[in-house]
Amino acid sequence: MATFQGYRRADGPAGVRNYVAVVPTSVAASAVTEAIADRAAENVRSTPHQMGIDPPDAAREQIERTLSGVGRNPNVGAALVVSLGPETVDADAIADEIAGAGRDVEALSISDTGGTAATVDAGVDLARDLWEGIADARREERDASELVFGVECGGSDATSGIAANPAVGAACDRLVHDGGTASFSETPEFIGAEHILADRCVDDEVRERLLDRVDRRESTAQLMGVDLRGAQPSPGNQEGGLTTIEEKSLGAISKGGTTPVRGIVDYAEPLPIGGGLVLMDTPGYDVESVVGKVAGGAQIVAFTTGRGSTTGNPLAPVIKVTGNPKTADRLASNMDVDASTIIDGESIDAVGQRIYETLLDVASGTRTAAEQRRLEEFAINELQPNELAELRGGA
Repeated sequence: MATFQGYRRADGPAGVRNYVAVVPTSVAASAVTEAIADRAAENVRSTPHQMGIDPPDAAREQIERTLSGVGRNPNVGAALVVSLGPETVDADAIADEIAGAGRDVEALSISDTGGTAATVDAGVDLARDLWEGIADARREERDASELVFGVECGGSDATSGIAANPAVGAACDRLVHDGGTASFSETPEFIGAEHILADRCVDDEVRERLLDRVDRRESTAQLMGVDLRGAQPSPGNQEGGLTTIEEKSLGAISKGGTTPVRGIVDYAEPLPIGGGLVLMDTPGYDVESVVGKVAGGAQIVAFTTGRGSTTGNPLAPVIKVTGNPKTADRLASNMDVDASTIIDGESIDAVGQRIYETLLDVASGTRTAAEQRRLEEFAINELQPNELAELRGGA
């Protein structure tokens, strides 16, 4: 069985990184968390986001689920939760959820601490203390079954569906065979290929849940006047050679491999350890989608791109894979795996093995290109008014 060198946690699977996460409860606290992380220590990371201080109830619940999930990610050894003060997002509840996973946690309110400057000073001291508490952690051999591997695609072109995505799918198959969990998301990109995924579901309950999530995303788009099935791919996708939504979706789902679909979870819900292939219901926006999987527990993400992307994440290493030889050349400093060799004759299985080996190397400490360049985008999915109405039973 495959293994990696990871950080043992008091509760749950091992981490592949050992960070103090500085988590803001709203956009009003985000600049403060960035300042704290910048000053505190190398292994302190902030997760600044765009959400306001008084969201509707359903949106607030999703924000709290996302932020507590981020703090419980195995790559986080300790956390500092920072609020402005008047948010309806409950900072104490988030801190308690994180602490429940065996992490040391502190909380700060900008209003109670004396303003921005005082909070940054206090936060730097707390973050340094939290880091001292986990700095002695050492890597040890762990089974690959503890890994949760999130996979994503963005800036897709024709090579994504014929090279990069199937190769990442082959890596997912290897991890699932070794007892781990693989997850892909972006529900709008199931449309046109959802019947294929439905046929792969392990039972009727999973199948009905999958089709329901696709219907919800499509209904939401229709309420906004958008016909997803009749639409064309984005202009960038079209320039990359994709001609229909179905063509794009067939390529997109191939990055999950060929094993049965064992479940589908909502945005930022926990992904099961040793769960096989599990889907997550997320929007198509790459950064939000990646964050959902990291909040669900993914320690590592693979991101395929044909036309090019530099997206990273503050807490989970992002492995960039391209199937386009021009992108592999032009963005060589941003790519980790060149899958364009498939076009020249290398087998998908062989490239999948290379990606799996890269996954295990990164899990053991090798830094990805995005990590080396501190590319650390973070955004939370914002529920739209029609989605909120549907969750309340009003639409």
